[in-house]
Amino acid sequence: MGLSSVGNKWRKLAPVLREAAASGRTTLLTFGGAYSNHLRATAAAGRLLGLRTIGVVRGEELADRELNPSLARCAADGMRLHFVTRADYRRRSDPAWREELRERFGPCLLVPEGGSDAAAVRHCVQLGRELRGLTDVAAVACGTGGTFAGMAAGLSPGQRGLGIPVLKGGFLTGEVRRLQREAFGEVRGDWSLDDRFHRGGYARTDPELEEFAADFARRHGLPPLDRVYVAKLLHGLTFLVSEGAFARGSTVTAVITG
Repeated sequence: MGLSSVGNKWRKLAPVLREAAASGRTTLLTFGGAYSNHLRATAAAGRLLGLRTIGVVRGEELADRELNPSLARCAADGMRLHFVTRADYRRRSDPAWREELRERFGPCLLVPEGGSDAAAVRHCVQLGRELRGLTDVAAVACGTGGTFAGMAAGLSPGQRGLGIPVLKGGFLTGEVRRLQREAFGEVRGDWSLDDRFHRGGYARTDPELEEFAADFARRHGLPPLDRVYVAKLLHGLTFLVSEGAFARGSTVTAVITG
């Protein structure tokens, strides 16, 4: 099994950053949970490019708590954090609620949760193309599905994309299909998702995952594994190998995104 680290967040943000530059808009507003790597990436891009950034964060109760390391990094990079109820957060795609946010914060370019839209998916196709000829199976942990949708479309015939969702609910197959249809007009690539390794939901963990992550890092001389994406991906692939899910002699690449 090989490991590939590719920086998927900048791949998804690049199109919207180009749009902001072309349109002259100076404020980005986006959405995420308390441990969102997308929020961190957006905040960092805003700091580097001189853009104002606003993060709409799921969970109004977090407003009165000390910021966790992820949100503290966002704040340090200049992002304004706006905490909302979970009910309101579920409205993040509602045009009426988006208009309320624009009225509150002024003119801004809205970026979808995780940065996943048709433009981001098309930009992530290059990730799949970079893996052509190098692997039989390209596996990635999935949050909103945008990186996986693009990567799977960029693989060559004979290669397979495997997504490991980090959220429970079993909804992501439909979401990846929707993103591919919006990006390309059709579903592309040989790909599938395995929903068994979310460990209870986004940013959730349990003793089995903790033991696996600590042992994996120790055996391979790695720094502590990210529990939100990386540990779940590697744990899932290790389990699948034990199941005999991959043909003997095949190459499986774990694409590290967080």
